[in-house]
Amino acid sequence: MPEALGYRRRIGVVWTALGVALIALTLRDIFEMLFHPLGRGRIGRVIIRAVSTACTRISNRRQAANALAGPLSFITVIAVWATLLIIGWALVFLPHLPEGFRFDPGLDPSDHSGFGDAVYISLTNLTSLGYGDISPQASLLRILAPIEALFGLGLLTASVSWLISIQGAISRRDSFAHEVRLSRRAEDRHGKLADSDPGLLERMLASYIEQLIVARRDLIHFPITYWFRAEEDEHALSNMLPFLREAVKEGSGEDRPLALQVRAAALGMAIDDFAETLRERLEVPGETTEATLEHYHDHSRNRPQAS
Repeated sequence: MPEALGYRRRIGVVWTALGVALIALTLRDIFEMLFHPLGRGRIGRVIIRAVSTACTRISNRRQAANALAGPLSFITVIAVWATLLIIGWALVFLPHLPEGFRFDPGLDPSDHSGFGDAVYISLTNLTSLGYGDISPQASLLRILAPIEALFGLGLLTASVSWLISIQGAISRRDSFAHEVRLSRRAEDRHGKLADSDPGLLERMLASYIEQLIVARRDLIHFPITYWFRAEEDEHALSNMLPFLREAVKEGSGEDRPLALQVRAAALGMAIDDFAETLRERLEVPGETTEATLEHYHDHSRNRPQAS
């Protein structure tokens, strides 16, 4: 009997250590994904890439799949984080079943001492449901149960905050793309601004530089936004970047005012930086800026590419 008890304690320590490690790993990933300046959560990034890749492949048969890559990635990441926390806490509670818990009179404790029951306890704690049929009795467990409930509340709050941040980044990106699109239509109607009003073009390029820098920073902080598509392909930023490249060429002529040349050069560098971010952070192919932007355009389409 003492040997069996000692073995059970050693196994209990192993389960507890694994549970604590899993909880710590999940919390670290949540922190790095949501609060790290570079959004470096490894688990989250792997999930996003897996879901988006699957949606891209499915989009060859179903057009809507590509547009759902971003939302599905977001939901999957949150679901995986919640699942990992539930399993981690379940492993912490498992060694204490059934002695450490109080059971409803209609339940036989000997029938509720497995891993499934530990998951059930963890799930009710994380979601703050608290059915009361199985409740902690040991002093330590009575402390851990509400702590897990706080973790669940924190995950919910962080998820909502992340979603709001993502929507803000998407809104800024799409608003920028819409402004560029209107400028392109205006130029098509009234002619090249570099010839008629270089000062106005210089001010427009200054605005483009500022907004493109913001779009790049948003892409660094929230890489998942790459997979959120614009409602229409013609309104996508990826579809507007070629026009910005033309604006750089238009303002870079030697006969242009110096201020316009400087703005054009700065916009060109901002576009190069944006393309470099796509290559390094999101592994978009392309040896040059033009090649990377072409791949970016293809990946940002709501319609599958022609085979």
